[in-house]
Amino acid sequence: MAPMLANQQGTTLMNMRANTAQPAYGILIEELRGPVTARLGGKIIAQSRRAKVMYETRQPAAIYFPRDDIHSCLSAVNGHQTFCPFKGTAGYQDLQLGQDCIGNAAWSYDDALPEASGIAGHVSFMPDAKVEIDLGSNQLDVPEYGSISGPLIDWLLREAAYLPTPEEFTQRLSEKLVEQGVHLSRLSVMAWSLHPMIAGKNFIWSRASGKVTTYAPSYEIHDHPAFQNSPLRHVSNGLGGIRQRLDLEQPSDAFPILNDLREEGATDYVAMPLPFSDGRINVLTVASHHPKGFTTENLGLIFECSAVIARYYEVFMQRENAQSLLETYVGKRTGARVLGGEIRRGDGDDIDAAIMFCDLRGSTRLEEELGRTAYIELLNNFFETASTIVHDHEGEVLKFIGDAVLAVFPAGENPAEARAQALQSARAIVAALDAMGDDPGQRRSECSIGLAYGGVTYGNVGSRERLDFTVIGQAANIAARLGDYGKSCGHTIVVSRDLLEAPEQATPLGSVSLHNVSRPVEAFAVSMAIDPGQRSSN
Repeated sequence: MAPMLANQQGTTLMNMRANTAQPAYGILIEELRGPVTARLGGKIIAQSRRAKVMYETRQPAAIYFPRDDIHSCLSAVNGHQTFCPFKGTAGYQDLQLGQDCIGNAAWSYDDALPEASGIAGHVSFMPDAKVEIDLGSNQLDVPEYGSISGPLIDWLLREAAYLPTPEEFTQRLSEKLVEQGVHLSRLSVMAWSLHPMIAGKNFIWSRASGKVTTYAPSYEIHDHPAFQNSPLRHVSNGLGGIRQRLDLEQPSDAFPILNDLREEGATDYVAMPLPFSDGRINVLTVASHHPKGFTTENLGLIFECSAVIARYYEVFMQRENAQSLLETYVGKRTGARVLGGEIRRGDGDDIDAAIMFCDLRGSTRLEEELGRTAYIELLNNFFETASTIVHDHEGEVLKFIGDAVLAVFPAGENPAEARAQALQSARAIVAALDAMGDDPGQRRSECSIGLAYGGVTYGNVGSRERLDFTVIGQAANIAARLGDYGKSCGHTIVVSRDLLEAPEQATPLGSVSLHNVSRPVEAFAVSMAIDPGQRSSN
């Protein structure tokens, strides 16, 4: 909505159809004839015979007055700024009329980019400032902008949806922009993610290499000085886009990366928001090495397509987010099964597997001694140690239960290997927890581990609204009970007979009665020494 526009008789003017349709995004600045007047509450606040009108694709016509013809009702520039890739950086002023003050009522592009140099030193008024513009004898003749089309639009509509990865999409997007005449030397997209360790994915295409490089920065990026003073932070925080010409005699060095790009020969740089539907703001940046940088048509094409481009990246990131969240909460193997469609109650398989139940010992006492914060840190170290070792031995952590870890080692075609991997994991966990005491910054921890082997159901159980992907079966129950039994008899690792390839690998404990297990279980205590034959079996 533009300020109210009227002729000398006070009749609101309608936009007039232009003679020629413009097929590309454009900016057109024209001088107005005779006196043009701006009023607020009936009082003249600006009057000029040198006023101009600016037509911009899909934007309302904007009337600009030379600063010298503005009456003394404007404050000094107040520090608020917005960025336009076509016009440059806009500064704002408040409008003071008597006791009333309208904040950010007027804007100007004092250092306008070449495409908008005609309005440099001119002032326009915000639509919500209630300023009435009397155009005098002028009539607006707004260009009729046509639909923007070409290779990029056709590709987005027909082919892009079939690309399987964001890397391939980024490469083809860059190539299509070049094909349509955009003077592009570099394109990057920063897409934020939902991942416990990765802040997002940064896809960077370079025309020199013709390839896409992907970076996955950790959350420490938010505290890194290079990010703190970067266009990525500026745009993703909702502060608007950025356009900087890099070939000027006195270029702006507001962001260090601009100097790096300039040294590589870049002449123009733009960063613009790629908003996702959930409100997160991702960032698209483009750079050019062309002597004249980007044209208005170049940037207009990207700007017009940016919402569609954002949706493609949102689809890619939603899938990556779903996969990373599932892997985080239910494990990699289980997450893949859920993504593969095993999402209904009862979905699952009957498998043979080695089951591990690893419990942190003395946790109640530790929490009392250490305090909640230090105890949670110790608990996280315990979980991290156990999970890493299980994963390194081809197992999967299904869940954390209080201060315990439940893990599964599916047998597949090699039951002996699954048993060996489970046993080696148990020994490695005990050794790693003991070694923590050698680090002055950490505390030595002790655990109790129960191992069993047998048939289990591996799949979804629960209510219709809340499911849990887990293992159900006697082997899982026995593994948990053997861990408890080990605490009472002073053994760190206790296993059932069916987990051992040969009984001589461990110390027999006889047939033991376990809580909620109907029959006695032949149990063995496992020492920390690894039998050479067991090494070779893996």
